[in-house]
Amino acid sequence: MPAAEIDVDVPLTRALLAEQHPDLAGRPLEIVANGWDNVMVRLGDDLAVRLPRRALAAPLVEHEQQALPALAARLRAVVPDVVVPAPVRVGRPSPALGYPWSWNVVPWADGVSAEATPVPARTAWARTFGRLLAAVHVPAPDDAPANPVRGVPLRERAEARDPSALDARLAAAPAGVRGAAARRLWDRALDATAHDGPPVWLHGDPHPANLVVAPGGDGRPDRLAAVVDWGDVTSGDPASDLGSLWLCFDDAGRAACRAEIQARANGGIGWDDGTWARAAGWSLLFATNMLAHPELHPRMVPIGRHALPALLAEAD
Repeated sequence: MPAAEIDVDVPLTRALLAEQHPDLAGRPLEIVANGWDNVMVRLGDDLAVRLPRRALAAPLVEHEQQALPALAARLRAVVPDVVVPAPVRVGRPSPALGYPWSWNVVPWADGVSAEATPVPARTAWARTFGRLLAAVHVPAPDDAPANPVRGVPLRERAEARDPSALDARLAAAPAGVRGAAARRLWDRALDATAHDGPPVWLHGDPHPANLVVAPGGDGRPDRLAAVVDWGDVTSGDPASDLGSLWLCFDDAGRAACRAEIQARANGGIGWDDGTWARAAGWSLLFATNMLAHPELHPRMVPIGRHALPALLAEAD
């Protein structure tokens, strides 16, 4: 029976490359991220190896292999300066090395995680992010990867079926955002009209830690360099992705991003008020989840703490 979790290190990565992509095996390797689900190993100057470290994450890499080639080609035409890391090589399970899952070699993008940048500085690339989301959110094929927790109708979420589930989420939030405003926002999201168009492609998890920014300097603004970690890619209600606007931006950045989306998405007519009400509900779920495990994911906590006051201000 395959292991539930594997310690992915440089020797294992090099051995997998030597076995399956020997022309890449001699390049320098450096672990640059060791997340809950995946390990990212830089491969030379221009590539990286993305390997699942636990069984639950293994299907997500396969979803990227399925969806990203076509999506990346589409997005290059709209935002050519933003890297979407479609696999340039595909790795397979290796019985000989005891590694049981698929893995990817992807393009490398220089920069820093957006969550490490000042929130006001993100307005500089808010319109670029809006163009990218509008280009992602087009009708998806019937065989798009399924994801039971992204893009689904909000009324199917556990927090809609069981009020105690929402209570548990809010318990992790600061005391000032646990009250009536949060429930008004959630009720408004549940009461909003449902998505009545075809399911659209979704990134699934486009929060600031999955956005890479190229710092400006010398008077130049930061720019969006890459949108990474497409493991939750799926199809469904665009409101699921649009919830990221409160996670990423302040009022000015959110307005700029939303204006770009409204000018381009849904055939150029934008999304209706119901979609944006549902988006705020999704953002509430995302923001409270980011506060739920501070010991495991401390970098997520500031994202959630930033988003909640802005969300609840709109609920008043």
